[in-house]
Amino acid sequence: MTDQHRVDTLGAYGNPHVRTPHLDRLAAEGTRFDSFYTPTAICTPARASLLTGAAPFRHKLLANYERNVGYLEDLADDQFTFAGQLGAEGYRLGLMGKWHGGVRRTAADYGFEGPDLAGWHNPVDHPDYLAYLEEHGLPPYRISDPVRGTTPNGSPGNLLAARLHQPVEATFEHYLATRTIEMMRRWAREGVGGAAAGPGAADGAGTHAGTRAEEAEEAEEGEDRPFFLATHFFGPHLPYILPDAYYDMYDPALVELPASVSETFAAKPPVQSNYSKLWAFDTMPLEESRKLIAVYWGYVTLIDQQIGRILDAMRELGLEEHTAVFFTADHGEFTGAHRLHDKGPAMYEDIYRIPGLLKVPGAPRGQVRDEFVSLTDCAATILDLAGSDTKPALDSRSLLPLAAGERPAWEEHHLAEFHGHHFPYPQRMLRTRRYKLVVNPESRNELYDLRTDPDELHNRYDHPELRDVRAELTRKLYDLLRERGDNFFHWMTPMYDVETDYDTTLSAFESEPAAAPAREPAAREHS
Repeated sequence: MTDQHRVDTLGAYGNPHVRTPHLDRLAAEGTRFDSFYTPTAICTPARASLLTGAAPFRHKLLANYERNVGYLEDLADDQFTFAGQLGAEGYRLGLMGKWHGGVRRTAADYGFEGPDLAGWHNPVDHPDYLAYLEEHGLPPYRISDPVRGTTPNGSPGNLLAARLHQPVEATFEHYLATRTIEMMRRWAREGVGGAAAGPGAADGAGTHAGTRAEEAEEAEEGEDRPFFLATHFFGPHLPYILPDAYYDMYDPALVELPASVSETFAAKPPVQSNYSKLWAFDTMPLEESRKLIAVYWGYVTLIDQQIGRILDAMRELGLEEHTAVFFTADHGEFTGAHRLHDKGPAMYEDIYRIPGLLKVPGAPRGQVRDEFVSLTDCAATILDLAGSDTKPALDSRSLLPLAAGERPAWEEHHLAEFHGHHFPYPQRMLRTRRYKLVVNPESRNELYDLRTDPDELHNRYDHPELRDVRAELTRKLYDLLRERGDNFFHWMTPMYDVETDYDTTLSAFESEPAAAPAREPAAREHS
């Protein structure tokens, strides 16, 4: 799993410049999901959804603790996780890299072996990383030439990039791959096998998951214990801190700036303009934006090479023929799109659509699937790979039938949510094949026609020609929220033209009769 990874940086997804041979090979040998989405574009809630198979409103871990806005900081003790289920079925669990799945409870509390690497950024002061540098005679972490803008009050903006004065072997990415390979080799020596390898674990990156339930029974007898091993890279999340060879790998002249750098924020929620000021986009020249994107590409290539090392080790250990590999990310990154960096309260494709690659031994090669699938589906998929009879409830569906080339019935939409980062900010999104509806209670809603406006520059929510589309999507979103039990629907009940069958004032005790007469739901079709 990677962090804050744009789909359009991978060769397998059509980038003609960025070198990602190992992930491209994974796509060629397995299935590429072209409509893979995160349930929320922020690290901790998304990673908790991967771990639990539950939507954020359901698992209730809604914000990153670094800028927590009063929400919970850990999953409930009785929350179902795929890791708990695999552990109960005899699997050995490893997680090497970014956790960011809670504060009080670490990855070890869910059964994962590996150093406790907390937080959102590369923890370059971590004792195990420092020991790694010493073991290999590598120089300490040091950076120069920081790139940052200027915030509205005149203070330095967030660090976006810097040069790293270490060889590639000393980078945190190389360290994570090395520790992953060491764990895999140790488990192989100890007779752990029948496994699956790949990106997409408790957090969502490199994930190696075992295969069959009977192997768990053999594990009880001390034979061939299966394993799940995840490598969660901290990048290409900003700041992009790289050695010169990667910092300068790509010529900025190759970079075509996103069309949405022409964003005016006209008819958009004002929070987007505020976030643009926070990230200081307009205080830097466009040439610097091109360079930042070129450096981001270098970061992607560095990580691809480390994933290649892990996959090579898997093959050398003889695990390839019975090991599944899953690669994904927690969410995307703006890299200047809509005059923004990072992520935030704007539900654009740049941060909600993510890469998803799945290789399963014996499954068809080189498939491309366009069904709407989600990070929450990873939990059910991993358990299905393990042959577990237990499945996550409600929000997670196994992707193995798609990887097998089957054509099961599938929903023609994706539902996403956001709860805030620097401050509380609730949003809900319904994405269909052509349209996207975003409900923003604090200001104005958004409606995009992705066929005619793929860069989401023109908010058509108030345009009369899309009135019927808006009504249909609003009613569909309302129905889905009610079916899920997401109480956000209470805001929509009095504000929009939706059918309801309950006392919308929630004050039946005040008078009789209180309940509004039920209306027959209108017929709806998928858009």
